[in-house]
Amino acid sequence: MSNTHQLQAVFWLGLAAFLSWDFMVSAPVDLRNEPPLIAAGSGQASIGGHCSMAK
Repeated sequence: MSNTHQLQAVFWLGLAAFLSWDFMVSAPVDLRNEPPLIAAGSGQASIGGHCSMAK
């Protein structure tokens, strides 16, 4: 196995380990309580997704 393949394997295993850990320790997402990403014509304000939006 070449050095490039070893580095790729380490990267993908590390990424999979991180995603698994994050999934295990994070609180579940409540999709019913999330603000709409696009509120086109719904009458609701789109309040999520951008840190630079004025509050």
